[in-house]
Formats: sequence, C-alpha cells, structure tokens
Amino acid sequence: MKRKFLTNLTLLILLNLLVKPFWVFGIDLTVQNTVGASEYGFYFSLLSFSLLLNIVQDMGIANYNNRNIARNHDLISKLLPNILILKLLLALAYFSISLIIAVIIGYHWFQVKLLLILLFNQFLNSMNIYMRSNISGLQMFRTDSLLSVTDRLLMIIICSILLWGNVTSSPFRIEWFVYAQTAAYFITSVTILLIVARHINFSKITIDFSVTQNMFRQSYPYALLGLLMIIYYRTDSVMLERILPDGKTQAGIYAQGFRILDAASMLGFLFAGILLPMFAKMIKQNENTWQLFRFSFLLLIIPSIIGAIALNLYRFEVMDLLYKAHVEEAGAIFGILMISYIFVSISIITGTLLTANGNIRKLNIIAIFSVLINVILNLILIPRYQAMGSAVASMITQFFAALFQLIWLIKIFKFYPRLTTLTQFMIFFSILILTGILVSGLDINWYYGFFIICFTGSLAAFASRLLTFREIRESLL
Repeated sequence: MKRKFLTNLTLLILLNLLVKPFWVFGIDLTVQNTVGASEYGFYFSLLSFSLLLNIVQDMGIANYNNRNIARNHDLISKLLPNILILKLLLALAYFSISLIIAVIIGYHWFQVKLLLILLFNQFLNSMNIYMRSNISGLQMFRTDSLLSVTDRLLMIIICSILLWGNVTSSPFRIEWFVYAQTAAYFITSVTILLIVARHINFSKITIDFSVTQNMFRQSYPYALLGLLMIIYYRTDSVMLERILPDGKTQAGIYAQGFRILDAASMLGFLFAGILLPMFAKMIKQNENTWQLFRFSFLLLIIPSIIGAIALNLYRFEVMDLLYKAHVEEAGAIFGILMISYIFVSISIITGTLLTANGNIRKLNIIAIFSVLINVILNLILIPRYQAMGSAVASMITQFFAALFQLIWLIKIFKFYPRLTTLTQFMIFFSILILTGILVSGLDINWYYGFFIICFTGSLAAFASRLLTFREIRESLL
C-alpha cells in the first residue's frame, strides 16, 4: 500500500509542481502586482467570502462518495444521479444564503456582481471535486492527478494571453481574472463528466429519493466539518475588509503573506486526496494503518518544518522578491503564517485518517472551538494590529486544531510515539535550528543561505533516520 501511495503521490506532486507554482507566482502574483494591493484585496476578500459557505453545496458529499466508491466500485451508477440532484438543490441554497448575507453585511452592487461570478465559479469547482471523487474512489489516481491540474493549466493559458498577449487596449482588470477562472472551470467540468460517463452502467441508473435522504443524513457531519474548517481558515480576510477603514488594502497585504501558505497547503491536500480512499479501504479490511500513516506524516511534516524555518529566516527577502509594495508588513505576516503551515500539515494527515475512520463528531467538536478561538482573536487583534492580528489569530487557531486532532488520533488508534522516534525528531530539529542560526550569521546571498538550510535539513532527516532510503526504496519496488 505504501508503494501505491508513493508512486501516485509522486506523479501528483510532479504535475502540480509543473503547473501550480506558475499559477501562484506567475499569474496570481502578477495580477496582484498589476492591479495593486487595494484592488486585489477587494477580490481576495470576496473570494474568501465565496469560500466560507462553499461547503453548503457540497455537504461532505465528495468525501462520502469517495469513501463509498473506494469500498464498492459498483455503487457509482446508483449514487451519481441521486447526488447530482442533491447538489443542484444545495447549490441553489448556497447562492441564496450567500447573497442574503452579502446584503446584510453591506456589500454594494459592484461587489455583489463580482460575487455572483465567484459563486458560480465555486459551483463549477464543487462539481469538479465531486466528479473527481468518483475517479479517485475507483482508484484511478493517475487520471485524477491529471485532472487536478487541468483547471489551473487552462487559467494559466487564458490569463497569460490577457496579461502579456497585447490583445487588449486597456489595462488588466480584476474582473478579467475572475472570468478566466470561469472559462477554465467550465471546460474542466465537461472533460471530467465525459471521463466519468465511461464508467457508469446507464441501465442501473435510478432516481431514489430515499437514497438521497440517507446520503444527506450520513454526509451532513462532513459538511459541518468542512464549513467550520473553511471559516477558521478563510474568515480572516473577510473580517479585515469589513472591520478596518482601509480594509481592502489590509486584506491585500494579508493576501501577500497568505499566498505561499495557500500554495504550500495544496501539497497537503494532494496527500489527503490519495490517502482518504486508501485509509478507508484499509480500515474496512481491518488492515493496520500505522505504517502508511507514519510514512505519509513524515513525508509531509519534514518538508513543512524545513520550509517554515528557511522561509522565516528570509521572509523579508522573499516578499521583496515577489512584490512591489508593502514588503515589510507582508514579510512579518508571512513569517507568522509559515509557522501556521506546520500545524496545517499535521491537521491534514491526522484529520484524513480520522475522517476515513468516521470520527467526524470529534473533528467537528475541535472545529467548533477552533472557529470560536479564531473569530474572538480576530475581533480582539484586528483593530489593534490590523493584518498582523489576523496572522497571529490564524497561527494560534491552527496550533489548537492540530494539537487536539493529534491527541484524539493517539487515543483512538493507539499510535503512541516511540522514544526512538522522538529522539530522532529532536536530532533532526536541533540540526535544522543550529544550521539556521549559523547560516543567518554568514554574509552570503540569501539564495545560498536558503539552499543550505533546505539541503542540510533534508540530510538531517535521513541522518537521524526519521526517513531511510531503504524505506523509500521498498515503497517504490
């Protein structure tokens, strides 16, 4: 199972490394530098708002479908038509609730118009995620890997033409960025639908509302979890834009620091997309999940720690390389958010195993407290510290969520860390910190310093035997 995980993960990461970094740092970043922090902050806060209630149109259906298709491939013909009906009804609710809240909190007409398009984009993206859950549930990981980058690849092509193709006489506008996403999501939706259709036995398709009702009852806990998680992950920019007089600019500065965290988190979600059906299948067959959990956990957490430390040491240099304005403010925020990334990585792996095991109630309890912590801290810190206050609130919230998910996982699965593993981790961490201290005192170009820290950290992971070449080699054979 480790071999299947590692080979498919390698393909998935390679494809995403080829496409998504250029999207984040070539297109998305260029758009922000082109339109300015205020205009991009306006878009970023609306995007975050559209994501807050996005789970309403999913209701945990993708995870529910993924787990069930992974356990029984024949269910796809029975579940698909009923799920599509349910998703259309949920999408209507998503649009209605979002627009009502937008009016209540005071969005003006221009914001509402752009929000409508963003809501439609989220509808298309939600459909793509659900349809892809059928593909990953069928264990077609290579196809799913290709589809995972299709929308971003199309967005890169469209936005590149608009930004650098000299096809327009007027300067690039933020609305064009949103329209490009709409076109890319739509083309991807059609592609995925055609692939899934090949695996459906149309003679077995029936509409059964009892199936839909049962599905809703089983999936709504997953939906609640998704809603709570997106609130404490994305509410910061919305609160910044609404609370502060210069909210658009502060949201734009926060977006500068948040961009790399968001891009790095994509790596963790790639892990989760492959691990969820694998864990679900192993648990059903009463197989021990420890080896796969340990292996995947270390593969994600080790780069997370190395990256967080290296990027913190050179946080201002990184921001100066990427942005034209607000470098000092964004650099301080970026450093805090990269510490949060370590906790995000822990939550992704532990949360995936707990989800596969059906421990949604415990995850929802943790998420409820995380939302309360995040909102309260934002209300306290934003008026005084502005965007930096949101970054600190995010870090504390992510730490709380990761800690308690880890505690519950240890209690449920009896995955007690061995003294040997803890010692190995302390050796790795000590070498990494010592390297960071020594390199930061050298009068060298920061590029070299960054490379030395990352390279030494990688060697330390193997030298401490947290990871071994033998384990990786056996996973590939």
